[in-house]
Amino acid sequence: MKPYRVPQLAEKYMNYDMIQNHTQLPSFPDARVHLLYIFLKNSGRNTADQEELYALVTSLVQLGLDTHESIDATTGSRGESQMRSLQLKVLAGDYFSGRFYQLLAQSGSISVISLLGRAVSDVNVMKMNLYSKMREMKLTAEEYLKHMVQLNMQLFLSFASLLEEAVQDNFKALLTQVSQCETLIREMDRCSSPETGRQGYGYWYLLEQVNDEERRLLTGDKSDAKDWRKLVLKHKVMERLLDKLRESVQAARQLIPGRHPEGQFELMLEPFLKRLGTYRTVVSEG
Repeated sequence: MKPYRVPQLAEKYMNYDMIQNHTQLPSFPDARVHLLYIFLKNSGRNTADQEELYALVTSLVQLGLDTHESIDATTGSRGESQMRSLQLKVLAGDYFSGRFYQLLAQSGSISVISLLGRAVSDVNVMKMNLYSKMREMKLTAEEYLKHMVQLNMQLFLSFASLLEEAVQDNFKALLTQVSQCETLIREMDRCSSPETGRQGYGYWYLLEQVNDEERRLLTGDKSDAKDWRKLVLKHKVMERLLDKLRESVQAARQLIPGRHPEGQFELMLEPFLKRLGTYRTVVSEG
């Protein structure tokens, strides 16, 4: 059986010196990509041994969306290096998003071009709905997390129609848990500073927990990094995210179908288990 090598194939499109030297790309969506590859490989209908290509182009489209998402849209002056990084993120996002069309057109997979195009359109509509709720402050932490998971799984969900009908529900359920795992990892990373934390789950969770004085610190124009860390520690934001990650990993394991080699799925879940161990040690040490 051909080994899973989509991340290595994607490096060809990611490893440009100009991008690597002047900006930081988002994490590769490996677990979602790996899950899609496994199901297309073992249960795909009319995929004509294109599971590797389909997984690759989906990863590039997701990278394009995530790169554009990471652009700092706040106003204010920027230095030359910051402006260069911003410009390269825009170009990199466009580049990743455009590669899928070229690769699929070369293989004659016109129907998949349409499939991914519709999924991207759906993602953009979902993002606008989420941003509207965030601006109006009409969002709970759990609602925010649910929206983010749906956004992160939408591209991959579009391939369910290419799978055998008997496995579609299992694929969707596993995709939900795996997407939640990757989303939770990102939210943990966002909690490291107020600049990124105010864009994520930690902020919305804290709004539900803090007293009036803490709320003023949290919602002020400038959040001090020290104050932010104190709030995150006091209200156990990381522990909350850890518990959710542990629950999602356990749920994913229970959904692993018996018809597939279990080792493939354990390899897919391994990074989450490592992060659980790492964060457990950090949190316990304070």
